[in-house]
Amino acid sequence: MAGVLPPNPNDPRVIRTRQLILDAFVQQLNSMDFNSITVGDITKAATINRATFYAHFPDKYALFEAFLLDAFTNMVLYKVDTEGPLTEKTLQELIVALCNYHETSHHCFKKYDSVALLLEENIKLHLEKLILQLISRSAAAADLKSLGTAATLLSWSLYGITYRWNLEGRTESSSELAEQVMPLITGGFHMFSPH
Repeated sequence: MAGVLPPNPNDPRVIRTRQLILDAFVQQLNSMDFNSITVGDITKAATINRATFYAHFPDKYALFEAFLLDAFTNMVLYKVDTEGPLTEKTLQELIVALCNYHETSHHCFKKYDSVALLLEENIKLHLEKLILQLISRSAAAADLKSLGTAATLLSWSLYGITYRWNLEGRTESSSELAEQVMPLITGGFHMFSPH
């Protein structure tokens, strides 16, 4: 609607309402498949009207993206030094945090497979941005395209290995997985080639 301002994100009432919507959404995810959830289900559980929902989110996909970003921030970004360069320690922390993220997400959703693809795209994108930020600090004079390629390679690899770890039943601890993967990341694949 023209002339209607979006809610002030710093207003305590807006923060509370947004949290009500997110909590109601999580409640729905615990009992229903994502594709079956409607805005009506969310507004009913949050005890708000549709106009209030739409003042905060354009649709359930934007709500899901906000939920994923909050979860990614809380479970991954807060576990890693995002102000420093990319180091082996940072990579290990990322692997452990991503394992925890997958494990928690798997338990949060009634039908994890119905949201796994949405999770993957969203998390790889956020992870790629984070890794690009970290490697940009440590790379002396590399061009942006090379850094972007490296960030994509690392983010997709880290996501993939931690996703597979979760899918295959988490047979080792997340820190054991990180130790196992680090030689491949830091030494590359030359360790498999004949000498």
